[in-house]
Amino acid sequence: MSSLESAARPPRDCEPRLLDYEAELSSYRVEVPDRFNVTTAIVESWAEEDPQAPAALYIDEAGEVVKESSAADLADAGRRAARVLLDLGIAKGDHVFVMVPPSPAWHAALLGCMRIGAVPVPGPNLLTPKDIEHRLRRTRAIAAITDEAGSRKVDQTGADLRVKLGVGSGLGAAWEDFEALCVAADGTGLPDDPTGRDDPLILYFTSGTVSEPKMVQHAHSYALGHVGTARFWHDLRSGDLHWTVADTGWAKAAWGSLFGQWHERACVVLSAMKPDPERVLDLIARYRISSFCAPPTLYRSLVQVDFGGRDLSALRHCTSAGEPLNPEVIHIWRKSTGGLTVYEGYGQTETTCVVANYRTAEVRAGSMGRPVPGWEMDVVDDDGNAVEVGAVGNVVVRSLGPQVGLFPGYHEDAEATAECMRGDLYFTGDRAALDKDGYFWFEGRNDDVITSSAYRIGPFEVESALVAHPAVVEAAVIGRDDPKRTQVVVGVCVLTGDAEPSPELARELQDFVKTTTAPYKYPREIHFVADLPKTVSGKIRRGELRGWLLDGRLPKPSKP
Repeated sequence: MSSLESAARPPRDCEPRLLDYEAELSSYRVEVPDRFNVTTAIVESWAEEDPQAPAALYIDEAGEVVKESSAADLADAGRRAARVLLDLGIAKGDHVFVMVPPSPAWHAALLGCMRIGAVPVPGPNLLTPKDIEHRLRRTRAIAAITDEAGSRKVDQTGADLRVKLGVGSGLGAAWEDFEALCVAADGTGLPDDPTGRDDPLILYFTSGTVSEPKMVQHAHSYALGHVGTARFWHDLRSGDLHWTVADTGWAKAAWGSLFGQWHERACVVLSAMKPDPERVLDLIARYRISSFCAPPTLYRSLVQVDFGGRDLSALRHCTSAGEPLNPEVIHIWRKSTGGLTVYEGYGQTETTCVVANYRTAEVRAGSMGRPVPGWEMDVVDDDGNAVEVGAVGNVVVRSLGPQVGLFPGYHEDAEATAECMRGDLYFTGDRAALDKDGYFWFEGRNDDVITSSAYRIGPFEVESALVAHPAVVEAAVIGRDDPKRTQVVVGVCVLTGDAEPSPELARELQDFVKTTTAPYKYPREIHFVADLPKTVSGKIRRGELRGWLLDGRLPKPSKP
């Protein structure tokens, strides 16, 4: 049995970390010293303070613990990996492609790179050889660290890499065994002062929801930007066991498994288990997880499950991000868990968590929340002028310089940078309204907003209405060009297992939407599909759906 299975957790009703939102908003500041290195400043300092503190819990595909790492174990793994990389000729500033499933090797690879100033380029484990080739070429990576399945994909790219490091057995002569090399390394002789706060830390590719993925390279200071993510949004403190469900190639993994959680001295979970709803709930109960973060797609599946027979008493805080979560799902989750709210957070690959809901502030159903302390957020028109209260505009970050955690611009893409960074504003590409109390209300991506008969319709509200119907598991809403109305609203739905597509169900859904939101927003067409196209980070690709609509690849709409 894992020692964490019976560990004491902060009680569900414990005093929240964020005691006074307004005070924190005005006073909280992140100070990053000129010389700063993530691995030494967060992980190695923790190991010196409290070497036996639980730092990471690793779970395999079967849901069993394969390793528990203390702060000292984590620091040692980072140092050994750093020594291996240096011995293989990897130096400060080199890009290293990392595609490793959730495991001790993933943490070791990233911490080792960061310890010497090399720049890891995490990739989702579902990338194809074509995707990998694109990333290797764009980043000019000199090395790759991946598992056995990933190594075959990397080999298919034909990339001429200086170093290939493998995780697992049977990798072949061309691949060095990364884990064996780390075990043999002594972790000594590392640079004492390897990086400054502005040196590159990590490079991610964006999800590509509205365009081709762009490169986002964050500096070492980015790690301290995530203190706000963990402290205020995740509400973490020492002794918590936090699980963010995310592929290790997404920026979301950095949000929940690398920086802020360890700064707050909480233990993180990395699970290679397929996120099956039943097994996810079993794991939360078995290991007494106290803080849980998952994408909306998983929450929508979880609320379909019978929660009976599981002891979730250790779970005290739940969060969601990636795209807005439908209010109906939040309601069912609260009812099923005995009162737990899902606190939504908002941010991007380009930022840390910048807007969120909090335990000590009023949660308004459907709202993104209010700015995270340390961030200055606003809603403006296309010229950068503030819009009226309640009017939909562009979500922006103000005062670019002081915002710790904001990317410096798209890597090697001056045109894209100039498009989104204007004066002292960063235009996120998202649209929302701001109410009189400072709450943000998401409307959609700029390219997703539908114009119909002079009305501007955000897809999320219509999607939420569709998903609130018991026959619908997931929904996406797009616009189809129409000569009379400019565009008409089109709904694309994934149904529950016992629901059958039919014109009668389409009419029922249309009528249901009319009673749930403003009638002019209802979908004039309903299409039923088995799955929605998504990015590797799980976000709906509405642009691809629009392409399906234009090309006639969507099933014939069910028109009553």
